[in-house]
Amino acid sequence: MKHHPMPLLQPLAIALALGALMALAGSASAQDYPAKPIRFVVPVPAGAGPDADVRQMSPRLSALLGQPVVIENRPGAAGRIATETVVRAPADGYTFLVGTPTAIITGPMLYSGLPYDAKADLAPVSLISTTAYALTVNASVPARTAAEYVALARSDKAWANAGTLGVGAATHLAGEWFSHLTKADLKFIHYNTSTPYNDLISGQINAIFEAVLPVFGNVKSGRLRVLAISGKARYPQLPDVPTFIEAGYAAYDPLVWIGLLAPTGTSQAIIVRMSSTIAQVARTPDIVAQRRDAFSDSVGSTPAEFGTFLDGERDKWGAVIRQAGVKIE
Repeated sequence: MKHHPMPLLQPLAIALALGALMALAGSASAQDYPAKPIRFVVPVPAGAGPDADVRQMSPRLSALLGQPVVIENRPGAAGRIATETVVRAPADGYTFLVGTPTAIITGPMLYSGLPYDAKADLAPVSLISTTAYALTVNASVPARTAAEYVALARSDKAWANAGTLGVGAATHLAGEWFSHLTKADLKFIHYNTSTPYNDLISGQINAIFEAVLPVFGNVKSGRLRVLAISGKARYPQLPDVPTFIEAGYAAYDPLVWIGLLAPTGTSQAIIVRMSSTIAQVARTPDIVAQRRDAFSDSVGSTPAEFGTFLDGERDKWGAVIRQAGVKIE
């Protein structure tokens, strides 16, 4: 009796079989996820705003996920160190980036030669929170509204100086945006290795575009005055301070934010699981209250919503950077 060899499987059949096996494996891994601690890489030092925000959330995230959420601080190089760490990590759902505008949006626009493409190499998971920015002036500045400060800066350049935390920092870009929008022609003084707050409090500089929390203590003591704040609603801590929309500058809405991103290629099922967990924690009453106390809004979003938000941020800050001609080599 002759033995006939088995016919070879066609390449298409092999591909279909492998695809089915991979789909089953992916489904199983998503069902078993997470099976070990999850790492959140943060591009700022311990105790800084984004770090404090995710540390508030991490115990609740750990409880819901059934595994520890470990915060790993990788500050420096305008977010490059943290971002590169995550981009180079396995896309297995165990390493995420706590992204900030500097690390994800403006940094890649300002710095050339980065070893990654922040948009292509990172997948959006969830927007976590947004934080209002404000125009704050020394109490001796003879302006009680944003419009009065614009008129003052236009009429006398002695009042037109504003401090920043460095060229390309959020404080600088927010100021450039306002200066261009209002034609105030502000002069920016960059405190690259020191803090502008002492000079602002003493009156050596007149203004700063900054989140409210760092200046709030001196606002309460009367040394500083907030003229307008970004966002759609006033904050209860500053009930008499209008939004920029109310002040007549509806096109001006700078925000800082944090959001979670994963290495591109991470399973969509894992991304959705993490996104829904972030949203669940972000909407708990105590987290919402903590954010409001810090002049922030707790969000929690779908991956698609966060992706749309990021595209809007790229358009917004790209226009500001081009108009201001800001570039860092």
